[in-house]
Amino acid sequence: MDDFALANVFNSTSADFNRLTPTVWGPASHALIHQLSINPGERILDVCSGTGASALAAAMAVGPTGHVDAVDLAGELLAVGAKNAQQRGLHNIKFHTADIASWDSTAPLYDALACSYGVFFLPDMDAAVGGMVKRVRKGGRVGLTVWRRGAMEEFATVFGDIVRRFANDNEPARKPPWADAIRRIDEPESLRNWLATVGVYDSEVRTLSNLIPMTEAFAWDMVLGSGMRGAVMGFDAQTATQFKGAFIAELHARGVTTVDATTLVATGVV
Repeated sequence: MDDFALANVFNSTSADFNRLTPTVWGPASHALIHQLSINPGERILDVCSGTGASALAAAMAVGPTGHVDAVDLAGELLAVGAKNAQQRGLHNIKFHTADIASWDSTAPLYDALACSYGVFFLPDMDAAVGGMVKRVRKGGRVGLTVWRRGAMEEFATVFGDIVRRFANDNEPARKPPWADAIRRIDEPESLRNWLATVGVYDSEVRTLSNLIPMTEAFAWDMVLGSGMRGAVMGFDAQTATQFKGAFIAELHARGVTTVDATTLVATGVV
């Protein structure tokens, strides 16, 4: 899946994606912005911004004398983020629909870079993040969040099994295109080591525990509001309803009562 195909998937998630903010994106974003020690008046670059959970938190931290640029390929997600910013009275944030690798910004170097649950989606993670880091001033900070190893695994396994059942696919489960990238950075030590290779040093990695009760509403929002949506986008209404019923039933059958959204929050210095 190329980055524009992925953007198309996420564009279709906008309302569902935004509903996950209180339980998933929001807690991690606030932890990230706090750990970045952002100060009033600073300039922040937020990448893979989605509906703006971390970008809006950064905008509140820098205040009216600071500024946030939020960049994402999924323009429909950013439109929701812009609406959220307007509703909160935040006028110090600008949303850009662009590929960060080719985004042509004439802005001075930033004081900090934030990227929440995004780096592992980038086609060439090392090159892309290395380029992003170069947009930060010397002594500035870089922060990101990623799923900790094992997080979302049980939930995603059940989902994949039901996808194959509906596709009459008896082959072993196929990895999503971002699986190899995230596997390189989903433990504290490997994440610290990787950050050093892209120019981020003195890094600190903290674990944010987030164990979400598995309600039927949350489970389906998690499917429709994340990259998993791509597997069900082609279903007609009847098939989607049948799939949802089978998926929820299988979660219950396997005793899944909690969705593990545990996250690594990493920050370091350029």
